Amino acid sequence: MKTVLYNPSPLEVEFAQILESLSEQISEKFTNCKITHMENNIDADNPVVRIFLEDKDGDTHHLAVKIIQKPDS
Repeated sequence: MKTVLYNPSPLEVEFAQILESLSEQISEKFTNCKITHMENNIDADNPVVRIFLEDKDGDTHHLAVKIIQKPDS
């Protein structure tokens, strides 16, 4: 597959959507917190998936995953 569009690329967008769709399964893997929700910005140059968590003490935490496809060589 030859990628001609990188900003964002179809692979970046699809991966961001897949990651967000797996939030329940990912949340089950955490031992001390759970995912409360996820947000994605798939229109950005490099899509970002934001993951919002709550730990057992009720504290909130925020992770961000930026998805970058390296150019084909």
